[in-house]
Amino acid sequence: MTRHKIIVNPISGRGAGERSVPLIEQSLREHGLNYDLVCTERPWHAAELAQQACTDGYDVVVAAGGDGTSNEVLNGLMLAKQSGKTAAMGVLCVGRGNDFAFGVGVPPGIEDGCRVLAQEHRRAIDVGRVTGGLAQRPQGRYFGNGVGIGFDAVVGFVAAKMKRLTGFASYVVAALETMFLYYRAPLLCVEYDGQSLTLPALMVSIMNGRRMGGGFMMGPAALPDDGLFDLCIVRQVSRPRILALIPQFMNGTQAAHPAVTTARARRITVTAIQGTLPAHGDGETLCTEGQALTMELLPRQIEVLTAPEAR
Repeated sequence: MTRHKIIVNPISGRGAGERSVPLIEQSLREHGLNYDLVCTERPWHAAELAQQACTDGYDVVVAAGGDGTSNEVLNGLMLAKQSGKTAAMGVLCVGRGNDFAFGVGVPPGIEDGCRVLAQEHRRAIDVGRVTGGLAQRPQGRYFGNGVGIGFDAVVGFVAAKMKRLTGFASYVVAALETMFLYYRAPLLCVEYDGQSLTLPALMVSIMNGRRMGGGFMMGPAALPDDGLFDLCIVRQVSRPRILALIPQFMNGTQAAHPAVTTARARRITVTAIQGTLPAHGDGETLCTEGQALTMELLPRQIEVLTAPEAR
């Protein structure tokens, strides 16, 4: 019988993780799943628990939280894989954005998420690795959804400080605030698969999934198993044009804008020639004033339990 390790982040979604534990256990029992549940106690604990779960022989390791929890569990699975231990990954959405789950085809809601676990439909996905600018982990960090550099990273930093708003609304308000905090683009060199661009760039998004911030379609055509990142670069624009671009990113129609450049690549390096790089990976801070970041795609690294109809 499949053994599931459920890793709950109790502070996800402003405490929704802790409040969801009874419903998670009830739904798991209703589906007849064999599980052990544990709550995280500190940053990076989910990665440690996921790595240990692989060593202990669990078949599926489930991240019950938001994108940060999913990112830590993914990192734990990748670290365990280096030692020859593997497990599939599951996701239960109880966080703010749940963008990783959206990208791989896991539905929102605990009951639907547990149904996906019971169906045991697996999908092998690509994983990104980012190096540089990581004071805490100079060896790099894995990511499943995407890396944001510049404007969208600052939006995430601002949204994380909000006390009353949560979910997509917090990111929309944070985007409006960031217009007045981060509007002078650094001069960047963006190198991708043998090509190079040097330009003042307000934002660079490197996507394995489709969405960031709970509703901004940074890579509307991205697939997590096609062997390529979807790259989106936004040149320096005025504040009114930033405002006009926000709904286009919400609709995924930004590629037609003259200030936007899109491409696909397996390896991308972004270097600050003037200025610095604020950056996040899967919503987790990579650096606030980095100088260079390299993103490399690793094809089909882990299996994720996902809805059978997901593509």
